[in-house]
Amino acid sequence: MLRRSLLKGSAAAALGGGAGWYSYDNGVFSVGKGAEFAPWHDWNDPSGSASLQLVRAAILAASPHNTQPWRFHVTPSSIELYLDATRSVPGLDPYLREAHLGIGCALENLALAAAAHGLTPTVTLSDGKLEAPPPGTPLRLIARIDLSPTQPQSTELYAAIPNRHTNRSIYDPSRELPPAFVTELSRLSGVDTKVRLTVFLNQADRDQLTRISSSANFDLYSDPKVEAGSEQWIRWHHADAIAHRDGLTIDTFGLSPLTTAFAKLAPVSMLRRAAAPSERSKMYATQMESARLVGIISVQDRLDIPQSVLAGRLWQRIHLLAAARGVAARPCNEAIEMIDHERSLNQPAHRLRELGEVLCDETAQPTFLFLMGYPT
Repeated sequence: MLRRSLLKGSAAAALGGGAGWYSYDNGVFSVGKGAEFAPWHDWNDPSGSASLQLVRAAILAASPHNTQPWRFHVTPSSIELYLDATRSVPGLDPYLREAHLGIGCALENLALAAAAHGLTPTVTLSDGKLEAPPPGTPLRLIARIDLSPTQPQSTELYAAIPNRHTNRSIYDPSRELPPAFVTELSRLSGVDTKVRLTVFLNQADRDQLTRISSSANFDLYSDPKVEAGSEQWIRWHHADAIAHRDGLTIDTFGLSPLTTAFAKLAPVSMLRRAAAPSERSKMYATQMESARLVGIISVQDRLDIPQSVLAGRLWQRIHLLAAARGVAARPCNEAIEMIDHERSLNQPAHRLRELGEVLCDETAQPTFLFLMGYPT
């Protein structure tokens, strides 16, 4: 339905005068190119201080809606990592839980880069509980990383940093993930019992998670506040992507190359209609059904700041390993986000109960859900 709507409307737009110039200005011919993508090409630039080289790797980390909620204070022997609460998704992330996960992702990249550059990172995390930030909240220190010299140790996860991308396209349903890869994934959480990874390969479990997630997707984005908060991070126009260098662009929507090109020609009003909650939840279910693995990262306390950061570090390792193995991955967090949403509205914890039934563990609090499969 989304593809047909975009093709019909965009074809009409292309028939108007100056379609060639309009196509060029909207980035139809420049997928993944331009100044806004320079960090992926310059991430291993040897110029500048060693600390600055670590930051170049850190900023290529995953973050919710590509908000990039991090700030760095750099010295020759240490780096302080701050959360910028203004770079969040209002309504969708009321306690900044996902923003802290993003900080954890950046911290993991930074730690991998430190080892590769001959530095031992000693990480000290700030304590505290997640809560709704008051207006005008300043930057908050989340982690201090002290650096000391050691022998360089580059890993395949470090090498995968510029190749890690969220893939929202349909995966190949005919290709199962190798058991050895699944075993590697399961080992990434290490011995820390506060942060755990559970993988679901069974069809019945994946079907249940698809039903929970698609229903949550519809309910979540039916809330105007959530929709508005998400909308502010969508860069509908190529010029917006260049100006902001953040957020979600049409190139990341998971559409086919042809549909992506037409979407860039379509009026924004048409794109919004095509992404209505009912259409969005259908698309979500379709992609989840194509995935060969669904994973859930859980913690003992989902509103604990250090546990949220550690969960983000784990997700970054998982995604980097997938990139190194040629496996596609994406977050699928609406059911998790609905836990926060229901809590913030003082509603019954339906999604927490539903996910708990799938996890079969009353002590596990889910904080991140993702999909994996081979890309098409």
